Amino acid sequence: MSSTKIPRGAEEGARETRQRHLEAVESTDWGTQLAAYLESHRASLVDALRRLFVQPFGSFLTCLVMGIALALPMGLALLLENVERLGGSWQRAAQISVFLELTVPEAEGLALRERIAALESVQGAEWIGPEQALAQLQGYSGLGDALQALPENPLPAVVLVTPQAIEREALEGLRAELAALPGVEQAQLDLQWIERLGAILRLGERFIFGLAVVLVAGLLLVIGNTIRLHIENRRAEIEVIKLVGGTDGYVRRPFLYAGAFYGVGAGLLAWGLLHFGLDWLNEAVVGLAGLYGSDFALAGVPLEDALLLLAAAVLLGWIGAWLAVARHLRQLAPR
Repeated sequence: MSSTKIPRGAEEGARETRQRHLEAVESTDWGTQLAAYLESHRASLVDALRRLFVQPFGSFLTCLVMGIALALPMGLALLLENVERLGGSWQRAAQISVFLELTVPEAEGLALRERIAALESVQGAEWIGPEQALAQLQGYSGLGDALQALPENPLPAVVLVTPQAIEREALEGLRAELAALPGVEQAQLDLQWIERLGAILRLGERFIFGLAVVLVAGLLLVIGNTIRLHIENRRAEIEVIKLVGGTDGYVRRPFLYAGAFYGVGAGLLAWGLLHFGLDWLNEAVVGLAGLYGSDFALAGVPLEDALLLLAAAVLLGWIGAWLAVARHLRQLAPR
């Protein structure tokens, strides 16, 4: 009885060929699974969009309610920023007035200003000479003739210091440091005004934050109730899908896309409401500012904030839909 011996080279070639075949089969299976996964997402996306357009008026009202809930806190935040810009920035309100001694020459005063500006805790330092200070006092006080009758200028040079930090402890420390410099007569800081301004702004920020939390909670309830109605309308269909082996992810997917689409619509509506609302209000603000000789105008919605608003709306719609489906998913088992 004879046997045929397979050459070593042929055996290795057959092994390599079979390995390449198995890799090709695995690659084909992976590609098929990926294509099926993407097709499932595409079908869920198209189905969610189609169901929204079946009831356009109801979908629009849902997006409008969500858009108003998003536009209110952001609109108030933009108004607070404009009010802060109108009243001056924190740093400008926290300026420290450094009065120099009358005997300090201008050259030494300018050198002192450079020294102050080089400090790490200082954002900027502005030099105001005695003549400039006298001219400003004449313009603000209305006592121009009386001040001109003085034999000499009684006002010292001043360095207006804008600090980096706005906390009380940091400002007190910087004021003490400036007052100890040679040639400085007095360093003055109106802490009471700073504290009042800070309290007003903190109150506004806290109010806006609380309003945003309440409105976001209401928005999640709105989207959750809307998705719950979609689930109830498709209960029989979902039970059949789960009966034939449909997974929870497959059931959940179209509702998540629906929530995201609601978020897109709400974000665009909120963007539009803010844009047109600020433009409408800006007409009255410009008119009022013109009566006071000011060119102040409300700033619009920055593009970065608008895109962030749209992304937040989509995320909230997605989260609201996910919570609604997660709550009812255990009730969707076939009976």
